[in-house]
Amino acid sequence: MALVVVVDYGMGNLRSVEKALIHLGTNDEIKVSSNPDDIAHADKIVFPGQGAMPDCMKELKARELVEPIRLASTNKPFLGICIGLQLLYQRSQEGDVAGLGLMPGEVVKFSPDHGDSRGEKYKVPHMGWNKVDVCANHPIFDGIGREEYFYFVHSYFVKPVDLQSIIGKTNYCVPFTSAVALKNIVAVQFHPEKSQQAGLRVLTNFLNWDGVWSG
Repeated sequence: MALVVVVDYGMGNLRSVEKALIHLGTNDEIKVSSNPDDIAHADKIVFPGQGAMPDCMKELKARELVEPIRLASTNKPFLGICIGLQLLYQRSQEGDVAGLGLMPGEVVKFSPDHGDSRGEKYKVPHMGWNKVDVCANHPIFDGIGREEYFYFVHSYFVKPVDLQSIIGKTNYCVPFTSAVALKNIVAVQFHPEKSQQAGLRVLTNFLNWDGVWSG
């Protein structure tokens, strides 16, 4: 039985992630925790979150979780969700704040300077169901269609330097990266815990994943 730790740093509704993981009927232990020792001893890490990136980094530092998360990201299966994806990068335009720096790139804001197909301005935040174009054969997307719909809520998106790390793309205002992977790290901009059967399949795939991926 594996220990799966959902990192709690006071940002977002972590219980919905916990409930979704428990709903899968896994034999793994699911534990929501802000304890660095739990993170160190976990077999797998889920790193969710909602809110502003400056606030998230402030809470991570206040709880002394920055280094435990950095270390965990090097040696165990690691899933980032929503702002848990954005925090992996070097810097965000939101407050011009530095992220964890685990992946090269930046986080930028949607700029809806042109209309959609009906001539209407895009609304920010991007909220609701949208299609993910799966562009790499990663285990997290096993059993998922090449163009599956997932639930999004965000105003910023990542611009990775390493284009080979991009495993999912979505269109809203502009084409943007909605899923990335690097070795034992995988992260998604959408909320799998809110994405019904497709989202549950993504979470199941993560629980079954050994953390090995060469790109």
